[in-house]
Amino acid sequence: MNMTPVCPFVKAARPDDNSASKKSGENSMKHQVESESKVKKEVNDSASASPKCPLGYDSQTFKIGPLSCMVCQALLFDTSKCVPCSHVFCKACVSRFKDCPLCGADIVKIEPDANLQGVVDRFIEGHARIKRSVSSDKDEEAAESKQVIYEDVSLERGSFLVQQAMRAFRAQNLESAKSRLSLCAEDICDQLEKVGNTLELCSQLGAVLGMLGDCCRAMGDASSAVSYFEESVQFLSKLPKDDMEITHTLSVSLNKIGDLKYYNGDLQVARSYYFKSLNVRRDVVNNNSNVPSQVLDVAVSLAKVADVDRNLGDEKLATDGFQEAIDLLESLALEI
Repeated sequence: MNMTPVCPFVKAARPDDNSASKKSGENSMKHQVESESKVKKEVNDSASASPKCPLGYDSQTFKIGPLSCMVCQALLFDTSKCVPCSHVFCKACVSRFKDCPLCGADIVKIEPDANLQGVVDRFIEGHARIKRSVSSDKDEEAAESKQVIYEDVSLERGSFLVQQAMRAFRAQNLESAKSRLSLCAEDICDQLEKVGNTLELCSQLGAVLGMLGDCCRAMGDASSAVSYFEESVQFLSKLPKDDMEITHTLSVSLNKIGDLKYYNGDLQVARSYYFKSLNVRRDVVNNNSNVPSQVLDVAVSLAKVADVDRNLGDEKLATDGFQEAIDLLESLALEI
């Protein structure tokens, strides 16, 4: 039950998916050009601050700074201070220790540090946003009274939030991961309201909703996990199926719902979700039969459906499904 390791804001194609790589690059370039155009258009309306983080926190580098927890290496969440040494960590992280992870001092008690957590929350709220004025009045005196808004002018904020969530998730600080992903989903929804359902934003939201489902599943909240996965499926199902990144995310979410239903003993419902995923992947292969990763996806889905058939007692149908999966795998040429 691992979270997807690839950031949805870095539309990296799968290794053998050349067409997807080209398409992703075009989408990213288009978004960048639109963002730059928007900045140039509005820059004369007010003074602006660079979205580059002065503390060095960004999605391209591995940074542990003054607002980081030294255990999970993500930004502090539910900040807690060790007594008597006063070192700070996420509550979920430090609660596992009897001695301070930094200095080794005995932990007499753990106290919340609301002031520092407030600093972290304000930092996250402003990270990778650019300060703009609503009014176009250029008079310096009037500028001081202008209404100020904050906008995300790039994909940096989304990448940053997902990066922090993935660090927290790997360290089993699940509440922290869920919090960062929830913020990310809210940001994307705000962008969708402003610019409409672009393929890139829709793909990002689908992936982030899937990650939220992974968090809930790891926390043992199967009901919430299914809700997030279903929301991801419902959203992605409305989009054109010519983008392989979107269809892959859709099929993965369908399979994860199937897995949860399977482990809950609801085999018929599990089979229906596995079969929906199989159909999505088959449609992709019909249009991209020369992409090995897509063929592998179909084989995996065939095996999932066949496994349910076997548990339902339909040995003939299960055998046929497993054999079809084997045939597809044998058709792939191994590169040595």
